[in-house]
Amino acid sequence: MSIKLTVSEIAGITGGQLLCGDPGTIIDNIQYDSRAVRENTLFVPIKGARVDAHMFIDECLKKAAATLTMYDAPEGAEKPYIKVDNTLAALQKLAADYRRRFSLHLVGVTGSVGKTSTKEMIAAALSKGFDLMKTEGNKNSQIGMPMTMFEIENKNEVAVIEMGMSEFGEMERLCDVAAPDIAVMTNIGTAHIENLGTQENIMSEKFKITNHFKKNSVLFLNGDDKLLKTLHGKQPFRTVTFGIESDNDYYADNIQTVGLSCEFVCHSKNGDRRFTVPTLGIHGVRNALAAIAVSEYLGLDDDTIQKGLDTYKNAPMRQQLHDMGNYILIDDSYNASPEAMVSSIDVLKSVSKGRTIAVLADMLELGEKGEQLHYNVGQYAAKAGIDTVITVGTLAKSIAKGAKDGGTTDTSSFMSNDEAYSYLCSKLSDGCAVLIKGSRGMHTDEIVSKLLSNSNK
Repeated sequence: MSIKLTVSEIAGITGGQLLCGDPGTIIDNIQYDSRAVRENTLFVPIKGARVDAHMFIDECLKKAAATLTMYDAPEGAEKPYIKVDNTLAALQKLAADYRRRFSLHLVGVTGSVGKTSTKEMIAAALSKGFDLMKTEGNKNSQIGMPMTMFEIENKNEVAVIEMGMSEFGEMERLCDVAAPDIAVMTNIGTAHIENLGTQENIMSEKFKITNHFKKNSVLFLNGDDKLLKTLHGKQPFRTVTFGIESDNDYYADNIQTVGLSCEFVCHSKNGDRRFTVPTLGIHGVRNALAAIAVSEYLGLDDDTIQKGLDTYKNAPMRQQLHDMGNYILIDDSYNASPEAMVSSIDVLKSVSKGRTIAVLADMLELGEKGEQLHYNVGQYAAKAGIDTVITVGTLAKSIAKGAKDGGTTDTSSFMSNDEAYSYLCSKLSDGCAVLIKGSRGMHTDEIVSKLLSNSNK
């Protein structure tokens, strides 16, 4: 935090009651993680489904200056206790108040797939033209995103913030905190459809990222997405589309893979320009188009944007490419959805100089449509010409069936990562490319770790 607050001010912002302690106590750090408290910290104990962090207050106050609480203060307490109805809501109020003390541009990024990689691409493109703050990792939740607000400093000119949601009402609360004046929507997929019911509901909820837009705000939309395309030109604020299809405001063609980079021509009303981005796959080009569009809106020229794009790196655990000597390994084991699997299959095809092997595990939280969505991924893998499809888990058996029905003759299904790993090793050959992908709960990173360990040996 670059702004100091008194305990009295914090009580006022949160609508809380100061139960005890000095109202003039200075706070310059806010933490919900008991391990991160230090001097002058306000501890915010969050009551979760399994753990109520109020149990850590006594230990935290050995270092921290004050605490929020949903209960009464213990008898004899000396340091400030501020009682609030809900500590998470209070944290969000503090973050909203803090954010509004700054006049910087704030770019909010949301979507079913690719939020983190798009956020990283936009931040890279802007990095050579502005003093920038961005979300670290994927802190896009009801806790993580508000905590990100406290990282804004007076020197920052632009912030690029990732905003995620999985249930009704979550985006509205995040928007009340961050109040972005620029927003990017990457796509409307099937992630969290179990909670939200339909893709139309997902789009409606994500669109609430614009709740605090003003007349001069801008919404950047993936115009290749059939649902997002329907929003273009129908809002009381400006909308700009980006994508591969030529009817977008920013579109790309002449896409070429050069080593581990993509070169393409970007077309827009500003002319035709060639850019290079150090990542692979059509989704990487689409992310770059979003970054170029946002950067040009904020006034950067092509050279400055390209210098920024040159610094782009995939976020940790997102689609890491490893040269294993005799084959290429694509580690995309962090998470999975049908749309993300399709994108990863495209990358697998683009890097391969020989056989292609896709190791695909269950995609979770897809609800009653899960079996069909897995089957569709298998059909896509077959259509893309993937040579070998190996699946892990019960749902992923439908991927294998879809691939086999689509014409892939080499398909195998397993119930454990160990079994899949052993079979995969028997399939490795010189010049092949291997993709590992599945939902986090499937722990397909175990397969990656074994491959990397054997390579090191």
